[in-house]
Amino acid sequence: MPQPPDIWTVRHAIYRHFAETARAPEVEEIAAVCRITPEQAKAVLLDLDKAHALFLDPGTFDIRIANPFSSVPTEFRVAAGRRTYFANCAWDSFGVIAALGSDEGEIEAVCAENGASLRLAVRDGEVMDHGEVVHFLVPFSSWYEDLVFT
Repeated sequence: MPQPPDIWTVRHAIYRHFAETARAPEVEEIAAVCRITPEQAKAVLLDLDKAHALFLDPGTFDIRIANPFSSVPTEFRVAAGRRTYFANCAWDSFGVIAALGSDEGEIEAVCAENGASLRLAVRDGEVMDHGEVVHFLVPFSSWYEDLVFT
């Protein structure tokens, strides 16, 4: 049986997969890349979820969130490199670009207040904005009470 994995090594592999494919890896993909069993991969996913290092869909081993990446479509689309990603919130939209090590990207979002389409660009590491302001409805200290809503 393979040695127990280091959870942070597995987390790194998950992030690399998100960056390279714009989607979350499946348990079997994690096991193959990390050379562990699917059961070990599931155990590590539970440990990472418990540590808030990622967020699983409740009752599954499906990765919902590996901040700043979302595995499900959201109101925050980020084009960076040659791929389009979903972010979890406005803040994470910029985080996707940073996590990819890029200094350029395009963000398409929807204003939570009025439903208006928003487009922002990052060029040479700078936000090309039009005076937009981000407002967080939930204080940071409460984000993990309902991470999907937050």
